[in-house]
Amino acid sequence: MPFELPSLPYKPASLEPYIDGITMQLHHAKHHQTYTDKLNQAIEGTELTQLPIEAILKGVSQYSPAVRNNGGGYYNHSLFWPMLTPNGGGEPTREELLAGIQSQFGSFEQLKEELSKAAINRFGSGWAWLCVNTKEELFVCSTPNQDNPIMDVVHEEAKGTPILGLDVWEHAYYLKYQNRRAEYIEAFWNVINWEEVYKLFKATQH
Repeated sequence: MPFELPSLPYKPASLEPYIDGITMQLHHAKHHQTYTDKLNQAIEGTELTQLPIEAILKGVSQYSPAVRNNGGGYYNHSLFWPMLTPNGGGEPTREELLAGIQSQFGSFEQLKEELSKAAINRFGSGWAWLCVNTKEELFVCSTPNQDNPIMDVVHEEAKGTPILGLDVWEHAYYLKYQNRRAEYIEAFWNVINWEEVYKLFKATQH
């Protein structure tokens, strides 16, 4: 199969008490596995089996809804797991990233407020993102379902390179938080892997 489920870089229960182990296990081994399997089924026998996922998504308007939905689910979750870590959270320690945040948003707290608001206000299922645009500026956006900012189908104001993502599908939090999405979003800030965010940020700088 062209695409394989990536391993979690930590044990499922290691993000507790913020994200519970059963949710992490189901989210990774069931939901992400399903996206992976259905993506492989959707592209079987086509030239897409030879392309990296980023190339597929950047031209996803040419392909079926199955490729869009499952390709997005595969890519988004592959980004998401390394963005989380036990003993994470706080403010970014890398000066370059923190300076970029302060320059664009005024303060880290303002970024936190904007990203949290984007996540809370995403109707139904979707994601909130911190991205870098073609001018190398940071911005916040959200996308529905499993869409993401590298897809050619999203609105212009949502297009960019994601460096931090927050999954607000109910399967990401419902076992612990039920309908209390805001509590889950607040908990998320305690498990962010800022080293991973910095690595993605640096890759956008020329």
